[in-house]
Amino acid sequence: MMIRVNLLPVRETQRLAELRQQAMQLLLALILAAATIGFIHSSLSDRITQTRQRVEQMQSDIDQLAPQVAWVKEFREKKAELEQKLRVIDGLEAARIGPVRILDELAIHTPDRLWLKTLESRGRELRLSGESIDNDLVAAFMRALGSSPNFESVDLESTEQEKSSDGDLKLVRFSIDALLGRTQEEAVDSGSEG
Repeated sequence: MMIRVNLLPVRETQRLAELRQQAMQLLLALILAAATIGFIHSSLSDRITQTRQRVEQMQSDIDQLAPQVAWVKEFREKKAELEQKLRVIDGLEAARIGPVRILDELAIHTPDRLWLKTLESRGRELRLSGESIDNDLVAAFMRALGSSPNFESVDLESTEQEKSSDGDLKLVRFSIDALLGRTQEEAVDSGSEG
């Protein structure tokens, strides 16, 4: 006869021990997961709090600097306005001096017995017309203008001989075209812009 040993309670006991061990491992994993989540949550909450404090500090700094920013903006606007006024004044000064220089040059180079009657100016173009007692004076006048740095391309447009209104004197009526020198043109143009 064979001896029979009942092994069922031992197997049952082993199975219960394994179940307890698995439950403990699961419980330990849940505790570790909860601790990790809690640590991450705490870390993120601290960062959010620090970021909010920095934002509040920056907003406070911005609020403190707002009057200075407004002052700088107002200063820049006033500066731009003053610069515009200075440009206008410079233009007016150039416009005042430019034509005066042209007329002064004409007065210096106009010989005796030659009379200018009209002076027309468009940009750099200048047209002079007048009367003289002979063609030699007109030629001398043109040479004098041509030698001046304030005039360029001095050309005789026309000459015409006629008697004076009392009929005693023969006069040469002339028309001269010239270009203003670059410095004169800039002075006249900047004056007309202001």
